[in-house]
Amino acid sequence: MTSRVYLDWNATTPPHAEVIAAMLAVLESAWANPSSVHAEGRGARSHVENARAAVAELAGVDPRDIVLTSGGTEANNLALRSAFARTKSAASDPAPGTLLTSRIEHPSITRVAEALEGEGKARVRWLHVQPSGQIDLEDLEHALATEPNVRLLALQAVNHETGVIQPTAEAIALASARGVWVHVDAVQAFGRIDVAGINPACGDGLRVTRSLAAHKIRGPKGIGALVTRADIVLEPVLRGGAQERGIRPGTLDPVAAAGFAVAARHARSGQERYERVAKQRDRLEAGLLRIDPRLAINGSVALRAPHVSNVAFSSWNGPELVAALDLEGVSISSGSACSAGTIEPSPVVTAMHDEARARRSVRFSLGDATSPESIDVALAAIARVFARS
Repeated sequence: MTSRVYLDWNATTPPHAEVIAAMLAVLESAWANPSSVHAEGRGARSHVENARAAVAELAGVDPRDIVLTSGGTEANNLALRSAFARTKSAASDPAPGTLLTSRIEHPSITRVAEALEGEGKARVRWLHVQPSGQIDLEDLEHALATEPNVRLLALQAVNHETGVIQPTAEAIALASARGVWVHVDAVQAFGRIDVAGINPACGDGLRVTRSLAAHKIRGPKGIGALVTRADIVLEPVLRGGAQERGIRPGTLDPVAAAGFAVAARHARSGQERYERVAKQRDRLEAGLLRIDPRLAINGSVALRAPHVSNVAFSSWNGPELVAALDLEGVSISSGSACSAGTIEPSPVVTAMHDEARARRSVRFSLGDATSPESIDVALAAIARVFARS
């Protein structure tokens, strides 16, 4: 087999050729420590600040509102941990604040929520999830009105497994009316859909943070950002040097930063490219239905990002189908890449439907370089696998 079909773009995206070129150039010329004050350090620092400016432009904020991190997971941890840090003003109140979130969130949200509750730092109210794959806004409104001391609402813009677009604008409006900080995991949204609904500039007084990761927008792994605001106090998760104003200590990589800058600028036109990807996604789903007329598409009744299809087949176990297609040269997944290797069924599909359906589900995620020919090759491979079952 000389080539493979890669349909796992939600796990990571292949780096763009211009990203690779930029990183190679910096690797040779600006490899110094960007915190050093000498000429080599200042040269490296320029690439870090260039990345900060590019991400700020993508997010529609001032560069001073960008905290560079190791990726989306660290950015999510930083936001949640900061919201429930014990400050001097809160020291006299022994009761933990409330965190509102749901079981369809990425593990870097749900597991931090569980940890905060286990440490006695937060009380977690798990929001109801509709079969559509969206959070229940009525339940959110009820929770905001009845739960004590709500400090944070954490929700994603686009679900990492189903591609379902969450009602973030409506949720932000509900939470902000009560002065609640909202953290949006936007890792799967930037460069793929219109993010105007999660832009905190849409009104004064909104406290909204957002996370993104370079490797989801055809940039390098190991770098991402938390988009914040000047009026939001962040508490470092790590302790060390004064990098990123002491919020995120550690030596920044100018090589990764150079790639991030290119990827962020490329992502500004991503929505238009991904709107065209929807045609390939629809062709894929139509072909899958011909192969297995009894399959179900998870989240199909909701508004979805144009490149994701999460399918519950009628007879195949998800991980077994992933392995069978891998042998045929087609790369897909049965859940979040951060949950790979576990035997548990998808918590997202379980929350939407049930565990049995979750065990039969796999995710196809396309990208702006997915060709019609690759869809044809994938469908032929799937047909061969089903013919043997």
